Amino acid sequence: MNQHRFHIDVIGKTKIWFAISGIVILIGVIAMFVNGFNWGIDFTGGTIMEFQIGKSFDTADIIKILNNYKVKDFQVQKIGTKGDTVSIKTSPISNETRLSIIKDIESKYNLTENDLIMSQQVGPSLGAEIKFGMIRALLLASAVMFIYLGFRFEFEMSGAAVIALLHDVIILISIYAIFHITVNAPFIAAVLTVFGYSVNATVVIFDRIRDNLKIMRRSDYAKIANVSVNQTLTRSINTTLTTLIILVLMYFLGPNALKDFALPLLIGIISGTYSSIFISTPLWVLIKNREKRRKTSNKPIKA
Repeated sequence: MNQHRFHIDVIGKTKIWFAISGIVILIGVIAMFVNGFNWGIDFTGGTIMEFQIGKSFDTADIIKILNNYKVKDFQVQKIGTKGDTVSIKTSPISNETRLSIIKDIESKYNLTENDLIMSQQVGPSLGAEIKFGMIRALLLASAVMFIYLGFRFEFEMSGAAVIALLHDVIILISIYAIFHITVNAPFIAAVLTVFGYSVNATVVIFDRIRDNLKIMRRSDYAKIANVSVNQTLTRSINTTLTTLIILVLMYFLGPNALKDFALPLLIGIISGTYSSIFISTPLWVLIKNREKRRKTSNKPIKA
């Protein structure tokens, strides 16, 4: 049997791991009811304006103009390969305010009407379509993952893996609710990315469990799971750390557009690594032990 550096009793502390996740989710649910969800402009609707500035500019100057009109919620981002174009998204504003903002920006940078690429009002219907699209994608992905993992490993493993995947999504949503972080379109992309990353980490452990089931035939499921987790822990940690380093750099050094994508990825990948070790594996043990007890209780008693 392969030697491993770690000797962590993951299964023996199952209640602790489940309690940690349960507390985070409970606080998140309470936060949703108390403060509501902080939907961004992509979901609530508002005004979108894009200008071809044509030269280097400071977004702080545009933010100052928006603050002069007391716009409550807005996003200002440099776009384009040259970074000389600006995209402005604001919460719903009057047509008069929108025209005044356009006039001030054109005056600030000596622009003409031809430099205004886009100016339109966006309703919340697009946001609703994105929400339902994400839900459909998650449900479909869960079903496909369940079937694929069921045939590759066993359906007890696929059930545990899918529950862990949904756990990651709920944890991510709970963190956003607790800290009232704005939810926008990049969040949706990050959720789907985390979904794929998390199942990959779980498959690594389940693959080792499958091998150890053949080697450790006389051992119980808890011992097999503990050995498998410890054997793959170094790989899990190294993979997660290398990914987190890039995401941390993206978040602290990248533009705002990257930060909106990097933050949910940071949270989701940490949660995904946690769930692959401390949620899906103990769940598999619970399912297998329950199945074993059921078979034992149904076995006829010899006279």
